[in-house]
Amino acid sequence: MAMAACFNNPLVSLSKPTTSSHLSRSPSASFYLRISVAANTTVTSIFSITPASPSRIRGPLFVPFSGGGYIDGGNGNNSGGGGGHGGGDDAGGRNRKEAFLLLAELGRSLESLPKDLAAAVYSGRIPGAVVSRFLELEKSPLMRWLLQFGGFRERLLADDLFLAKVAMECGVGIFTKTAAEYERRRENFFNELEIVCADVVMAIIADFMLVYLPAPTVSLRPALAISAGPITSFLHKCPDNAFQVALPGTSYSFLQRISAILRNGSKLFAVGTTSSLVGTTITNCLINARKAVDKDAAGEKENLPVLSTSAAYGVYMAVSSNLRYQVLAGVIEQRMLEPLLHQNKIMLSAMCFAIRTGNTFLGSLLWVDYARWVGIQ
Repeated sequence: MAMAACFNNPLVSLSKPTTSSHLSRSPSASFYLRISVAANTTVTSIFSITPASPSRIRGPLFVPFSGGGYIDGGNGNNSGGGGGHGGGDDAGGRNRKEAFLLLAELGRSLESLPKDLAAAVYSGRIPGAVVSRFLELEKSPLMRWLLQFGGFRERLLADDLFLAKVAMECGVGIFTKTAAEYERRRENFFNELEIVCADVVMAIIADFMLVYLPAPTVSLRPALAISAGPITSFLHKCPDNAFQVALPGTSYSFLQRISAILRNGSKLFAVGTTSSLVGTTITNCLINARKAVDKDAAGEKENLPVLSTSAAYGVYMAVSSNLRYQVLAGVIEQRMLEPLLHQNKIMLSAMCFAIRTGNTFLGSLLWVDYARWVGIQ
């Protein structure tokens, strides 16, 4: 029998089950090869066992991981393991097994992954499919650059079309916002051009955050310190999208999903208020410039109230925009469109583009009605 193995400091032992027969007398005898690897070592290649005779060695191949666990190459079971990921067929053990087998197959080590991703793989928090998506995205220079940033990495691993959706939202934003403004204002469109400009500026600033914040994510956040308070610990475990699909081995309670809506709402309130401050300030500057050039227009338009407009837009973002984009990303796209069209990326992108365009236009209509209702326009 010829055997080749490439491990760093492995301990290799070959044992034969208790039997009175010898290999030369019983070609069907079963041998078990168990390889133990120290916790600080790395598997660098796959070994092979080649029998020198026609007789076959029947038995499982055990490839261990640090912490005491190992992969049973014969029947796919996972055994041992520290840190709560061991045991029979728990999801964490299966996730870790899938990820390590994929890395070994591609000749990649755990250290070649970003630290947060490597920690998630080692702890069994993400399945092999997520690691496969990372390795596929890494082939693109642009994606490789974006994957350096934790927020983008978490969103791209959950949705490989995330960047395309950002482009869709920002690309069509200016046109749909302008069209919606014209639909509501009609003959007063050019007379209220300064207000239209303010709305469009606010929309462009907010469009990116509207896609970014409610997007489903693959959580790579490290565990909190033991001293962390109960509220911090609870929020740390909440999803970024209230409706997102949980990965194998992960679950979200109803309260955690509700909290995700409230948490994103507070973030979007801050985004909406800030973007409105910028947009309203620009609008007031345009109005004052118009008055300086055209004396006849001095009494036509008054400066917009900065604080009340900003607060109103923040509330609108926290309520209307937050709910619409949470449902869009977590229900319509992730739970409905992706399962149906996951093998046809072009059709999936087209459907996402159409739905997001309609959602942006609807949001513009709702904003105009809301602004008039609260009396800021």
